[in-house]
Amino acid sequence: MSDWQKTGWRSKPRVQMPDYVDADALATVEARLASYPPLVFAGEARRLKRELGAAARGEAFLLQGGDCAESFAEFSADNIRDTFKVMLQMAMVLTYGAKVPVVKVGRMAGQFAKPRSAPTEVKDGVELPSYRGDIVNELDFTSEARIPNPDKMLRAYTQAAATLNLLRAFSTGGFADIHHVHSWTLGFAGGADAERYLDMANRIQDTIDFMAAAGMTGETTHELSQVDFYTSHEALLLEYEEALTRIDSTSGQWLAGSGHMIWIGDRTRQPDGAHVEFASGVQNPIGLKCGPTTTAEDLKVLMAKLNPNNEDGRLTLIARFGAGSVGDHLPRLVKTVKEEGANVLWSCDPMHGNTIKSSTGYKTRPFESVLREVREFFQVHSAEGTVPGGVHFEMTGQDVTECTGGVRAVSDEDLSDRYHTACDPRLNASQALELAFLVAEELSARRTGAVAAAVG
Repeated sequence: MSDWQKTGWRSKPRVQMPDYVDADALATVEARLASYPPLVFAGEARRLKRELGAAARGEAFLLQGGDCAESFAEFSADNIRDTFKVMLQMAMVLTYGAKVPVVKVGRMAGQFAKPRSAPTEVKDGVELPSYRGDIVNELDFTSEARIPNPDKMLRAYTQAAATLNLLRAFSTGGFADIHHVHSWTLGFAGGADAERYLDMANRIQDTIDFMAAAGMTGETTHELSQVDFYTSHEALLLEYEEALTRIDSTSGQWLAGSGHMIWIGDRTRQPDGAHVEFASGVQNPIGLKCGPTTTAEDLKVLMAKLNPNNEDGRLTLIARFGAGSVGDHLPRLVKTVKEEGANVLWSCDPMHGNTIKSSTGYKTRPFESVLREVREFFQVHSAEGTVPGGVHFEMTGQDVTECTGGVRAVSDEDLSDRYHTACDPRLNASQALELAFLVAEELSARRTGAVAAAVG
């Protein structure tokens, strides 16, 4: 969009964003951020777009996962490493089952802001503004903690830069080398899925050993020794996004320098709203959350605004309906995309439509509901003859007890043991790996069916 400006969103209706009380302090922070280097680069975003285009055609598969909301308090090298490990494990399971490359995108190095269902919350008769993520205010339930503080954007930038630095080192410095596949096993992984993973790792190691014995080294070995790993987050706090947006000197296009991929949430996808306006003008791959209230007409307008040139890999539609509801909503949206001839990547977010309050008072997500939504997503695409191109999970490498169920059989009573999330419940490493095996089975069945159809 030649006439697009990174400040254009300011004239549009805005929702789910804080009102800063000190305009001068906000302007000072924005100016400082605007002078900082971008966190990601245009060439990386273009490469991700090409890989997502392949996933949309069924030639690759998108694995997007990470924290619900990154926390300043829980920031550590160990936590980054453990989540990265689980992503590597899941990707290997998916690659093995689907026989296609897996595009690895973390909800990391920028996932600090969170939309909320209500602007305020009440505890013991006291009403305060909602917690909107560490980049905005604080979790403590006090009047002072809940005041939006623009200085938090500077801390978020610093943490994102440090996270990206470590992720790049892990990706290319030998940690992700598939020759060391057994070292990715987390110490607390156990149960049937850990055994399945170890069996798979053994078979992969045997293949690698055979390749080495047969003299297949050199470039092949180099390809196996590193991975491409991208970052993503919801582009919710637009002051932060604008400050990090830069002109790409190679193409002359704008780039959101805060992350490789950004997405628009189900609460902020108003076609004439600020968030859609901002996302429409940057060259990054864009995600769009599609919930039960997404209408066919809204989707048509949004696709035209967010991907006017119908580029491959530009737009990922992230379906999030809730178990039991996918069949009520996804088919009409798939039909709309077909009618428009739109190039999109379909991804499944089985987390956000399955949040409930447990009998013990904790917000949780039943693992069986998560599994069911994934199965329903694949069933609809099978019936429609379209490509289920990715999955989008909230998960962590920590051994948390936030989602019930799974092979560890986390119960309502267990939730209090290790409930650490600052916002929504996340899958732990064991549950994430179990889910990867389910997705791999679905992909393998789809591949087998396609081969049989071609032969027939």
